[in-house]
Amino acid sequence: MITLEGVTKRFGDRHVLNGVDLTVARGEVLCLIGPSGSGKSTVLRCINGLERHDGGTIRVDGTVVTDASLPAIRRRVAMVFQRFNLFPHRTVLENVIEAPVYVHGEPRAEAKARAMDLLARVDMADHAHSLPHALSGGQQQRVGIARALALRPEAILFDEPTSALDPERVGEVLAVMRELAEEGMTMLIVTHEIDFARGVADRVAFVDQGVIAEQGVAADVLTHPREARTARFLARVLHRT
Repeated sequence: MITLEGVTKRFGDRHVLNGVDLTVARGEVLCLIGPSGSGKSTVLRCINGLERHDGGTIRVDGTVVTDASLPAIRRRVAMVFQRFNLFPHRTVLENVIEAPVYVHGEPRAEAKARAMDLLARVDMADHAHSLPHALSGGQQQRVGIARALALRPEAILFDEPTSALDPERVGEVLAVMRELAEEGMTMLIVTHEIDFARGVADRVAFVDQGVIAEQGVAADVLTHPREARTARFLARVLHRT
């Protein structure tokens, strides 16, 4: 579904991605883990076209990611952000129907009906007419997931979806993501939630200094890492938690 071959990215003199090779199969859940600043979020932003990669090739279901192909790719691959990115002046319902109506031309009545179904799915239908500032972080993130699903995506990119949440709100967002995984949604997830990755991911890739230092079956990488730097990272994260 998603393939990266030799992908590089620089910000000025700083090499953020140094030849990333990665594949995500259709229906697979792949978690990217690694220290802050290692390039994990940049991988997602290059797939989505929010950042233009400098070298290598990114393909989504065989289509090369270019400026010309981005509109079609963004119809197929949605993104959920760390900081929610909801429109603050629009209600929950308006946030969810924004792209289907104004970008894809879906009839408003049809988009609203589907949005209400999606909000009910993430237990947010009762807040359809609330503004984002009236919601908790966990509620805003669940609206963000409903907004992503409104595009009928074939894959979803999650950029540290729980890192901005209070600890007691993390579980409600992870529960929605776990349900999506069980339904076979293709997901590429940047996360520090190691227990979640262990229980939900098919594979885990450890990113360090802009390269994939280790990847494999989630239980193998997280329980018996081959690389010393993977083991050191996991020891630090598990010690903190």
